[in-house]
Amino acid sequence: MTGWTGGVAPALRDAVADLLDVAFAHPDRPGVLPIVQAGDPVLRAPAAPYTGQLGDQLDRLVEAMRATMHAAPGVGLAAPQVGIGLALAVCEDHPMPGDPRERDGLGFRVLVNPRYEALPADGDEPGAVAFFEGCLSVAGWQAVVARPRRVRLTGQDETGAAFDDVLTGWSARIVQHETDHLAGRLYLDVAESRSLTSNDNMMRFWAQSPDPAPAAAGLGFDLP
Repeated sequence: MTGWTGGVAPALRDAVADLLDVAFAHPDRPGVLPIVQAGDPVLRAPAAPYTGQLGDQLDRLVEAMRATMHAAPGVGLAAPQVGIGLALAVCEDHPMPGDPRERDGLGFRVLVNPRYEALPADGDEPGAVAFFEGCLSVAGWQAVVARPRRVRLTGQDETGAAFDDVLTGWSARIVQHETDHLAGRLYLDVAESRSLTSNDNMMRFWAQSPDPAPAAAGLGFDLP
């Protein structure tokens, strides 16, 4: 028994099944799906709430999205990024002790119909923090985005079970980024435009530290 309130949408389920059949048949990269790039309307349309439309194909889609995220590589992927306009995303990040972005690790999880809200500053910690972000659907570029350091995340997992969690640091940033995708927003919509840098220039000028302060000084933008 699941927590889905709607029935299967046969045409959509069959279309997704066909897409997954092709992906899992690939001899070298089984399950890896093509990633949609900026300019495709699917990335700008609010995703439809997931209510059970995919039936028995949901688990296969989650598996394929995880494979695609790892192959990219990335720390999150939303269904619209593989051309499917449903409110689903996957995320996972490995811990990096001592990283100023607070990369404490995020175990693999599936976000269904997620929502987030910013939480107040925790003690002496800042309410918002700014770091470079990239996006698998804006390949080759990064930009600085200021986001809430702590968020409350609600939604469902892949079984339909509800969750209500508080996330901090890089994990909070990941779920904000992916949830924004489901509302038709890209990180560029909220990025500091003067910080936009190619991946090559990121490595050349700004990759020595995750701290964006040198980039802010060199490129002429303010940090929160």
